[in-house]
Amino acid sequence: MTGEGAGDRRSAEVAQELEPGEGDALVAWSALAEPGDRIAQWLVGTVGAKEALQWWKESVQSNGRVALPASVEPRDRERIERAVERWEARRERSEPGRLREQASACGARVIERGAPGWPRALADLGQQQPYVLWVRGDADLKASFDAGVAVVGARAATAYGEHMTAEVAAGIADGRRAVISGGAYGIDARAHRAALAAGGRTVAVLAGGVDRLYPAGNADLLAAIVRGGALVSEFPPGSAPHRSRFLERNRLIATAAATVVVEAAVRSGALSTARHALDLARPVAAIPGPATSPSSAGCHRLIRDQQAVLCTSARDVLELVEPIEQVLELDLGLNAGPPGGIEFAHAHDRKAYDAIGARGSAVEDVMKDAGLTTQEALMSLGRLEMAGMASHAGGLWRRAAPAGATPSIAIKRQ
Repeated sequence: MTGEGAGDRRSAEVAQELEPGEGDALVAWSALAEPGDRIAQWLVGTVGAKEALQWWKESVQSNGRVALPASVEPRDRERIERAVERWEARRERSEPGRLREQASACGARVIERGAPGWPRALADLGQQQPYVLWVRGDADLKASFDAGVAVVGARAATAYGEHMTAEVAAGIADGRRAVISGGAYGIDARAHRAALAAGGRTVAVLAGGVDRLYPAGNADLLAAIVRGGALVSEFPPGSAPHRSRFLERNRLIATAAATVVVEAAVRSGALSTARHALDLARPVAAIPGPATSPSSAGCHRLIRDQQAVLCTSARDVLELVEPIEQVLELDLGLNAGPPGGIEFAHAHDRKAYDAIGARGSAVEDVMKDAGLTTQEALMSLGRLEMAGMASHAGGLWRRAAPAGATPSIAIKRQ
């Protein structure tokens, strides 16, 4: 699939060209400094990767006697000079040419910050943007992050959580948006699998190198993601997935257009992702679970504290990231025209139509979701079928646009 909606428009924009040497310097910094190294982030963000790298090299060679760039404030000089030692310990692993060769050997590519293909969504991280992204897979990362939806949750997922994840992720994929998650067990893995099964794109953001398929139990899934999306990391190939790196990578997942938390305990990595999304002013959705379930306690707290919108379907999620015109367009499978251009023969028909899921619904599901009796649901579905707005096969009702329909569709009383 290609980009869609806002992703298409952003993809059409021309990315800035990096200055000579800046790309290699960013590659070097991805190996020299951890994502949580605020000193490195500040220095690179203030003077640029190339100038920061040059200063560091000269400072090491002269035992710290090289002056810092003039733009650095005196109060910041001491803590920057202290950071030189920890960067020096990684000198041997930071040579750009060697890092690019390692990437090529495992079938990966590298996208430097600000280069063509760089996701604009990451710019909202400011100086905490990654220096580069190491990528395995052909997915358009700009479209995937700028328009995609993050689906996160517990590793020890319940059957209910996996079911809801599959429904939501498949619906997001049907909505032509990428599903972004972390490649872990539980909710992450279920979200990736559902997106792939629906023929959609999915991106796994890893806490180690893209050549290390971790966790090992998900190796087959991660290999499938390479073929149907992309594995992404800010760490160079060969990097181990340390615990602190999982927390740091959550901020990248949170740059998606929205974040959905399916199951999460009160203390969990999924809630860390949700907090990052809130800090970035991204919409957050939470799927409710049983009131007594510890696996849903974090979701319930997000909803209680009004930090997340309660969502029960992919349709609810898509409404957070798309204008109503686009939601109607997805419902009809064509350009629906302005809101209000659809007329129904009966108020129940509108409810029944809305209750039909993106992947089809049984009469019982329509009845429950629309708040109708069985007889009311059957009558409404029958009228929708006669009008060409629904079809029935294999025990499921699906939405359908009538043949030859114009952008504005009306269902008239008979």
